[in-house]
Amino acid sequence: MRYLVRRIIHGLLLLVGVSVLCFLFSDLAPGSFFDEMKLNPQISSQTFTALRAQYGLDQPLAVKYLRWVESGVHGEWGYSFAYNLPVRSLLPVRARNTLVLTILSTALAWLIAIPVGVWSAWRCGKWEDRVAMGTTSILLSLPELVVAIGLLFFVVRTRALPAGGMTSLDFDHLGLWAKTIDLSRHLIVPVAALVLTSLPIVVRHVRSSMIEVLNAPFIRAARGSGIGKARLLFGYALPAAANPLISLFGLSMAGLLSGSLLVEAITGWPGLGPLLLEATMSRDLYIVIGIVMLCAVFMIFGTFLADVMLVITDPRVRAE
Repeated sequence: MRYLVRRIIHGLLLLVGVSVLCFLFSDLAPGSFFDEMKLNPQISSQTFTALRAQYGLDQPLAVKYLRWVESGVHGEWGYSFAYNLPVRSLLPVRARNTLVLTILSTALAWLIAIPVGVWSAWRCGKWEDRVAMGTTSILLSLPELVVAIGLLFFVVRTRALPAGGMTSLDFDHLGLWAKTIDLSRHLIVPVAALVLTSLPIVVRHVRSSMIEVLNAPFIRAARGSGIGKARLLFGYALPAAANPLISLFGLSMAGLLSGSLLVEAITGWPGLGPLLLEATMSRDLYIVIGIVMLCAVFMIFGTFLADVMLVITDPRVRAE
């Protein structure tokens, strides 16, 4: 428990650091949401000054940060300039959509990567291993942007799947089963883009960890005892190689979350990505800070989940 409490404290300190850096960088960036009003002759300078004062943009950086912290204590997390609403009311639905995409992509990537990585390690040096490593090398060389645009190009040309969005226009008039199918069809392109970009990294780590364990004396002894291949690989070798993979699991969730923001913006998935892009372009300060803080919370939770799994599976961590 002391180990987990220490990790929670580290996470909280990290959130404080992220919030300070967010305000520092936003203060260094030129312009603000209301600067375009200066170009409108119908808006007086008094109105411009009053709006800046209303939202606290005329205050020093330390004052703006303290006001934001006070707003966070009350559960508002600042006000959006464009929507004139608390940031809290804009994020939950978007965050839910992003989590659906990230969790599903992480689960699929690992469900595919573990058997592929284990088999590649078992067949190390054989043609199956060379094919797997060649495929992952190609996927590693492709940026997420290229993968997402390539998938969109394919579905637009073939019309096999919806090309964007989360649901069809007649979604509200569909039955439960039809809604499930419609949502699943819209999920395929963004999930496939995220899985294809994260899969090669996970496969290579699984393969590397398994190769190291398969050369251990206890595995050679188990193989000599006549234990079956499937039981040897998944019952003995994989649990022994689990520690670095559990740590990678938390990092892969964080990586997929950051990658999902770009994929969402490209595919039109209504998550945090399009909202972040819109708020950044319009300089809607508190929405940008709220999304960055929320992503930091998700990433810290992913690494904390990996720490909990390490404590459960590894007695050495508990002893430490």
